Amino acid sequence: MSNNNILEGLNAVQREAVVNYDGPSLIIAGAGSGKTRVLTTRIAYMLSQGVEPGSILALTFTNKAAREMRERIEKLVGSQARFIRMGTFHSVFARLLRENATKLGFPESFTIYEPNDVKNLIKSIIKEKNLSEERYKPQAVAARISMAKNCLITPGAYKANGVLAGEDREAKMPEIADIYIEYCNRCKRNGAMDFDDLLLQTNILLRDAGEVLEQYQDRFKYILVDEYQDTNRAQYIIVRRLALKHSNVCVVGDDAQSIYAFRGAKIENILSFQRDYPTTKVYKLEQNYRSTQTIVEAANSLIAHNSRRLDKRCFSAAEKGEKIRLVRVLEDSYEPVEVAMDIKDRVREGTEWRDFAILYRTNKQHGLFEAAFTRRGIPYRVYKGMSLLEHKDVRNMLAYLSVILNPNDDESFKRIINYPARGIGDTTVARIAEIAAQRQTSMWHAVNSLVGSTEAMGQVEKVVVRKVSDFVKLINELSAMRVEMGVSDFAKEVMARSGILHELEKEKKPENDTAKDYLDQLLAMMSSYEDECDREMEDGLREQSQTPTIDEWMQNIMLQTDQDSEDDGNKVTLMTVHSAKGLEYDYIYIVGMEEGLFPSSRSVESITDLEEERRLMYVAITRAKRAAMLSFSEMRRVWGKTENTKPSRFLAEIEAEWLDANFNIEELKGRNRWERATQEERPHHESLKSRYGGHGGQRQHTTTGTPRPEIIATPKPIDPERAGMRRVAQTETSTTLESCAYNVGDGVLHPKFGRGRIERIEPLATDHKVVVAFDSYGSKTLLAKFAKLTKL
Repeated sequence: MSNNNILEGLNAVQREAVVNYDGPSLIIAGAGSGKTRVLTTRIAYMLSQGVEPGSILALTFTNKAAREMRERIEKLVGSQARFIRMGTFHSVFARLLRENATKLGFPESFTIYEPNDVKNLIKSIIKEKNLSEERYKPQAVAARISMAKNCLITPGAYKANGVLAGEDREAKMPEIADIYIEYCNRCKRNGAMDFDDLLLQTNILLRDAGEVLEQYQDRFKYILVDEYQDTNRAQYIIVRRLALKHSNVCVVGDDAQSIYAFRGAKIENILSFQRDYPTTKVYKLEQNYRSTQTIVEAANSLIAHNSRRLDKRCFSAAEKGEKIRLVRVLEDSYEPVEVAMDIKDRVREGTEWRDFAILYRTNKQHGLFEAAFTRRGIPYRVYKGMSLLEHKDVRNMLAYLSVILNPNDDESFKRIINYPARGIGDTTVARIAEIAAQRQTSMWHAVNSLVGSTEAMGQVEKVVVRKVSDFVKLINELSAMRVEMGVSDFAKEVMARSGILHELEKEKKPENDTAKDYLDQLLAMMSSYEDECDREMEDGLREQSQTPTIDEWMQNIMLQTDQDSEDDGNKVTLMTVHSAKGLEYDYIYIVGMEEGLFPSSRSVESITDLEEERRLMYVAITRAKRAAMLSFSEMRRVWGKTENTKPSRFLAEIEAEWLDANFNIEELKGRNRWERATQEERPHHESLKSRYGGHGGQRQHTTTGTPRPEIIATPKPIDPERAGMRRVAQTETSTTLESCAYNVGDGVLHPKFGRGRIERIEPLATDHKVVVAFDSYGSKTLLAKFAKLTKL
């Protein structure tokens, strides 16, 4: 394809960002500005100019993004695309580590531990050290270790760091350093790395092995990084090291969409790029091709309140579009009714269910919406990521495969040694662990050598041999078979010979049928992978000798990320805002827009944290292509108690000209005179204090977590009549609270609920909440201004 064809359709700034590929480049890409097209076209253009594909390293954050980029490049320049080193940080550097694992003391076939494996190993260490699991919660310890690794703090450095020791003492977990040291020793002995190790060990390799660093610097003369605002310290240092020799590094990102600080992302990486590379060329992609003018301008007005940001002003050439609806409801149970009715109205006009998404700040919020949608026949899905691989029967199967591929994997060994039950109890497992520790080897190698030994052995060893002989024979036979069979056929053999299928079929129970369904899905996933590999061979994208193997499939499946698993059914999507990053829908509903919820209660104490919340809100708004609705409730149930709430300050920060509210917007200005955070920013040492109980850098199968509950919307029956709150008349201009027209004890008549008596009256910001006990309908809570009550 000619250069003109490659560049066809690009605007002037995009074209400049594509053709100027030598030297450092910062491409500031606003939401919906075509950054993926620019990145892929830049690579295609480089290839057309004679740049060797093997000299290009392109790093992404999801496998889906890498696949899409490679496919687009292939369409532009053909089969050269297959020789580019492209993938996620973790997958690319897992491959680099396998090429050099022995230099770090790991086997080339090292296992990649999943978060559950990490938690189980830490749990074992806590137990061995006789520490309280109530105090040393495995998830919290894992998060602490994860964050340390992503800050490039090794076990020895951690133990020597007085600041970290003080934080651990304050958290009443002073033994974290010793757990970290033992955890890393155990991983190494097991021939395993966790997800964070893939970055930490790469940094150690490039730091300590000068010849390896030089080899990859010479190989990768051009480095491109997508979503640079999401990089953590470990990723930042890797890129810096590799780019040191040639400085042909191009990063693409949007500081306004940096929302992963809780995983260790550093917005400073993109803010300081020009300082790191003084000769940087900057390209601002400011034209939004996704959204209406209204949505883009509303988002601009919001993010302008952040002080730490790169200068840009996004614009849209699309139609002005609908104003953003701003909806206030009385109670949190009314909110999903409002959303559901708006969706059904639009569907009646011809919109598909899949074109809608409900975005919320925490995973705790979707219960009410599930109940409301189910009741109204609205098909929906809760975006949860890779739930199939989290099912225990699937994980048992993966543990069998892991032990077959890497016998040093003690965590997988312990998971399957007595599954299905073969008379090997906890006592025997503990004895195997003791023998392995004495011999300084893995549990598998301990039992394998015992079973094959002709030497005299003690009573303990004899008991172990008698119980594990059949298991050892099974694993050895399966290990020998794996090279002769296809991926799915080998998995079927493992399911059959291990006794898994027999275990599930011997008793007719619903849970067994469900487990078999999950295993069927796993086999279907494997078959699909084999078919995809066959197509790549037919298209010349894969060597004929590279038949798919169970080893390759396992590595690919372990390196998948949340956004790689999607349901394309025609359903409304319920998801956290974090999960929505990178996605787009015609219609977006951002719910729970209240102080303490969005922004979260913990973020308002720090300017840095509050600005991250504002960026998160910016991401939420810019997911919408055609229209958006923001909603908040006057009252919300928190731990079973109804509490009054305040609308989010972010609502007042959006310029009123872009909003259409069902109340007087001027009320927001009077109610949201929020004080700026007075707390001084934390010093920029490698403190992990705020990270206890967080995610760290480990891959999460769920969309985003909530380390501690803030506001819980408890599902309850929804009265369809509450839809009467849907179109609330606009209040008077004045925000002064007038006296209530009713008194406690008044007899009243309601057009729907009939006769009743007022039990309680509570003042709100601009109205009164009236609780009425109706003769035929029980207690109802109404707003006095809209209650339509007649005094008797």
